[in-house]
Amino acid sequence: MESHKDLYLPSLTIKGFRGIKDLTIPRLGGVTLLAGMNGIGKTTILDAVRVFAHRGSYATLVGILRGRDETRVFIDEDGDAEVGPNWNALFYGRDLSSESFIAIGQVDSEYKVSIRTKPSTVQLELPPYQGALLGDEESLLEISFNGHKREYPTNPSYYRRRRIDPRRRRIMDIGDTDEMPASLICESLGPGIPSGSDLDRFWDYVALTDEEHRTVEALRLIYGNRIERVAFVGENSRRFRVGRRAMVKMKGESRPVPLMSLGDGAVRVFGVALALASSNDGFLLLDEVENGIHHTIQRDFWKMVMLTARDNNVQVIATTHSSDCVKGFARAAVDLDEVVGLLHRIENDGGKARAVSYSEEGLKVAAEQGIEVR
Repeated sequence: MESHKDLYLPSLTIKGFRGIKDLTIPRLGGVTLLAGMNGIGKTTILDAVRVFAHRGSYATLVGILRGRDETRVFIDEDGDAEVGPNWNALFYGRDLSSESFIAIGQVDSEYKVSIRTKPSTVQLELPPYQGALLGDEESLLEISFNGHKREYPTNPSYYRRRRIDPRRRRIMDIGDTDEMPASLICESLGPGIPSGSDLDRFWDYVALTDEEHRTVEALRLIYGNRIERVAFVGENSRRFRVGRRAMVKMKGESRPVPLMSLGDGAVRVFGVALALASSNDGFLLLDEVENGIHHTIQRDFWKMVMLTARDNNVQVIATTHSSDCVKGFARAAVDLDEVVGLLHRIENDGGKARAVSYSEEGLKVAAEQGIEVR
């Protein structure tokens, strides 16, 4: 069997991004599991990969900050208050000085996203009391990737219209003078179960394809042959805030039942299978991947992830703090010689992060002897 094609990120370095001052992971696999304590920076690593995949997209950066409730008040050109992203929180130590910078990409390569700030030639004219309260200094966010560069004012009042590019499912900015290379597909799931709207969106990529069968097989990891078919029914309606929902035909039941009624584990496993089928030639990021998945199916779950990721050329990076998840991952990686599954334990001491890597032989020992590697 063939392994993954060339990986978009065979290694990873992160400098100056959020709570990580410096981190190097010398090798990533087709499927990589990051273990470690809560608050150690695992989710920050997933955010960094998303920034890399989207080539430093402004919308991605804003989404990361808003998702962490990192906002502040700005004053627009009319003197009105406006809430926007707190750019300080993007940089390590919340330092927005000209010396601060972010670099995310491959180790020992120029294939990186770089983010820094620089003074702006445009200044807002504010009444004295507003300037004293909020500060009237403006700066530009400079984003670079592979020889291309863009600049955005940090004050959101200067950020104008956006449009969706359906080809790569990304947000582009009207009026940009330097066209960035196309972003990569990068889907994210977790730490909660997938929403109904996410499942609906993913389903459109697999319906009536060979991948549809894989998603049904994923549900059978939990319910066995009781699962017969899956379909999405209903119509999307913004007016009533309802959409299509996943319905499952189960053996012995006269009517299909909602997927959501089968429990968090079923929704989680089905969502991962759908996301894998929707992320061809891209990334899938899974945060707290163990949530809702019983320890007895962890091994088979990871086999499904590894084989589907290989077949669809999806680079998967997942996080966990569950020993059962780590053991299931290790056993699956040992079983599947044709798939490169790597495990790293993340440690962080004052921003200086370290990845403790486990070789294939280390995974085998951990799987056989139940060694704690969290």
